[in-house]
Amino acid sequence: MQQPIVGYHRDAENHWVAELACGHNQHVRHQPPWVERPWVTTPAGRRRMLGFELACKKCDEGAPPDNPPPT
Repeated sequence: MQQPIVGYHRDAENHWVAELACGHNQHVRHQPPWVERPWVTTPAGRRRMLGFELACKKCDEGAPPDNPPPT
């Protein structure tokens, strides 16, 4: 299922992670052998991609959100 990017953060290993509207997180790879996504290396590139939709495998699997909404 396609989900828009709503934000970003870095994980414990300092890799970029996209926060999706569904509440799931997805690594945004920017080094080979992963998908080459040079936009993730600059703040302007990340801002430009807010709203861009990525395929969320966790949604397809019915996994609970990584970032549950605040209560």
